[in-house]
Amino acid sequence: MKVTREKSAAHRAAIVKAAADLFRTRGVDGVGVAEIMQAAGLTHGGFYGHFASKDALVAEACGLAFNEGVDRVARDADLAGYVTRYMSLLHRDRSLGGCPMAALGGEIERQDAAVQENFTDGVARYLASVEDLLRRSSNLTPEQARIQAIGTVATLVGGMVLARATAQAQPDLSAEILRALPDAILQ
Repeated sequence: MKVTREKSAAHRAAIVKAAADLFRTRGVDGVGVAEIMQAAGLTHGGFYGHFASKDALVAEACGLAFNEGVDRVARDADLAGYVTRYMSLLHRDRSLGGCPMAALGGEIERQDAAVQENFTDGVARYLASVEDLLRRSSNLTPEQARIQAIGTVATLVGGMVLARATAQAQPDLSAEILRALPDAILQ
């Protein structure tokens, strides 16, 4: 049975969304194509009708994950709201989704060049969205906003990695990291 273009596009979007969520939850190497297709509600055999390889899917899934993050930053009114939302228990414990930088940053250097390029483009877009947030909510010059955006994002991503890494073994330490970073950034 022939699938319409609209249905094919919807299938592709479902595959990319499922992959973006699963990769951020369990890592690129922790999820197989069959599992992604199942999460998308499709059969494994249909994968190669949409993507040439898993690497091609990873690259596209990174783009979607960053689009979601950039959209969340755009909805924040100011730096305090963004920082507080990012360093929350909800974000730390999110079973699907969340920040692709905190979830995948350590894996990307071992991925295909196209994945690295899409991830890097996502980082650049994310930094630009935080710069925009800073310019909307403060009197910073463009240069100051850029420096503060890089420092803030790097601190938040590192903090989230630490909060997630310590959550099971030392939940009090994890919670302390979540509480301390907003104060450190917003001083």
